[in-house]
Amino acid sequence: MMRVKPGAGPDLAVGLFVVLLGLLCLWQAAAIPVTPLYAQVGPKFMPYLVGALVVAVGLGLTAVALRGGWSRDLEEMAEAPATNWRALGLLGAGLVVNLLLIDTLGFVFAATAQFVLVAAAFGSRHPLRDLLIGVAVTFGAFLAFDKLLGVNIGAGILEGIL
Repeated sequence: MMRVKPGAGPDLAVGLFVVLLGLLCLWQAAAIPVTPLYAQVGPKFMPYLVGALVVAVGLGLTAVALRGGWSRDLEEMAEAPATNWRALGLLGAGLVVNLLLIDTLGFVFAATAQFVLVAAAFGSRHPLRDLLIGVAVTFGAFLAFDKLLGVNIGAGILEGIL
């Protein structure tokens, strides 16, 4: 069994994650429905191509990681601060909150909550200001998509009001 060289663990994780993303892309490309109207290149060609290229890049990164990695010699890595777990937790919470709220409360509320959490993750200490900015930005985006483009991105509880 091949052992990972000291310090190459994060590089290996990145390589394997990229392979996983490529496999996910290939899996989703296989789910694209094809109608008999396509005679030459169908709708699956580009997603398959992109998925295959992402897998190839991931395999290359994994191979380099198994040979010692690439990041340990970078000057930026030597000076990198410790991982900010609070910020990562707030970013993850923003994603989860958006997923949990978007179907019931709608885009404006879900995206505003995500905006406030992401702003906090980036160091903001002004949640009320972030809330007001989030409402303005997400409401403006909602109106642009819904009224100008005619794309329903989910009004949620605002359905009857807007």
